[in-house]
Amino acid sequence: MMKKTLILASLLALTISPAVMAQEAADTAKTEPAVKQECPQNPTCEKRKKAELEFEKRLKLTDEQIQKAKENRMKARKEMQPIKEQIKQKYGEIDAVKRTRMAVEMQNEKIAALKSEIRELKKQMHEIQIKNMKDFEALLTEKQLKELNKIKKEGRKKFEKEFKKHHKNKPCDFKPGYGPRPHPQGLEVPPPQPPVEK
Repeated sequence: MMKKTLILASLLALTISPAVMAQEAADTAKTEPAVKQECPQNPTCEKRKKAELEFEKRLKLTDEQIQKAKENRMKARKEMQPIKEQIKQKYGEIDAVKRTRMAVEMQNEKIAALKSEIRELKKQMHEIQIKNMKDFEALLTEKQLKELNKIKKEGRKKFEKEFKKHHKNKPCDFKPGYGPRPHPQGLEVPPPQPPVEK
């Protein structure tokens, strides 16, 4: 008899607890204000927001400049989104090729072609970013441009310092942008050639 009572009590508790939890969640949602969807308690997002505010303050941007820069940034993101999807798809294709049973040489050829396509897509994204940066710089006054150049130099120095910290005894010859990369074994790799039009 005692066993049956315990089993019934535990079953009752299991069936009631999800309903109670759902009700509590609904009550909390009613009483608590909605959390911003932009940064749902993400420390990286919060850090970026803080950096953006400091950047705007340091450049002494007007409300109009901030609004226009935001519009340009959103436009650039929209342009880059389909490219990001294509890159993701190409990486998926690379994984699929690696799992096939075709000859290693054929796999390598297909993977090399896909990687070349990914490089081109990344180059397109980079061009959109450069255009966005030029559009932003066009919004600035001469005084603000000088301050922006100072910020860039400081950022470069900070990057080099961090690079040295993590890569001891290696020179920091990192240059932003895309182009031919040195071969790991010291062999010279020719830059990718544009496709020949027929």
